[in-house]
Amino acid sequence: MRIAPGRLPDHPHVRTVLRYYEGCNRADAALVRSTLADDVVHYWVDHRPVEGAESLSVFAAKVAQRTRATWSADHVLSGADEAVVEWSMRWTPIGSSEEEILRGTEWIRFADGLIHEVRSYHNNHHLSDPRNFELRGFPYEARGYGDFPRD
Repeated sequence: MRIAPGRLPDHPHVRTVLRYYEGCNRADAALVRSTLADDVVHYWVDHRPVEGAESLSVFAAKVAQRTRATWSADHVLSGADEAVVEWSMRWTPIGSSEEEILRGTEWIRFADGLIHEVRSYHNNHHLSDPRNFELRGFPYEARGYGDFPRD
C-alpha cells in the first residue's frame, strides 16, 4: 500500500486499518481475518451486510481477486473506539477491461483493538440501484440515526 511517511497518524487503530487494507490488496484472507473481531459486521450501500470474521475475510479476498482491486487509505481520523477512512480503490469492474478509480469512506468501530464494524459509503455507478442511498441492513432507527423532531 502506498502511503507517504507521516501522512497518517501513528495510532493502533490506524495500523489495524492499514493491515486490513493490505490484506484486501493481497487477497490474503488470513491477514484480513487477523484484523477482525469474530462478530464483525460490514455494511455497504450496494451489498447486503457480511457478518462474521471468517465470512468477511473470505469475501474481501474473493472480491479483490475478481476485480483486481487495490485500496489506498488516503486520510484517516482515529478516536477511542473508531476510525474514519477516506479511501481510493483502483479496480477493474467485472465485464470491463478498463481500470477505474472509485473513492469512498468507511467508518470503522473497534472492540478490543480489532475491527468490529465497518460502514462503507461510496457511489459505484456499475452497481446503480435505487436502494443504494443508505447502508443495507443497518439498524438506523435502533441507533437513533435520523431522529428528526416531529411536528
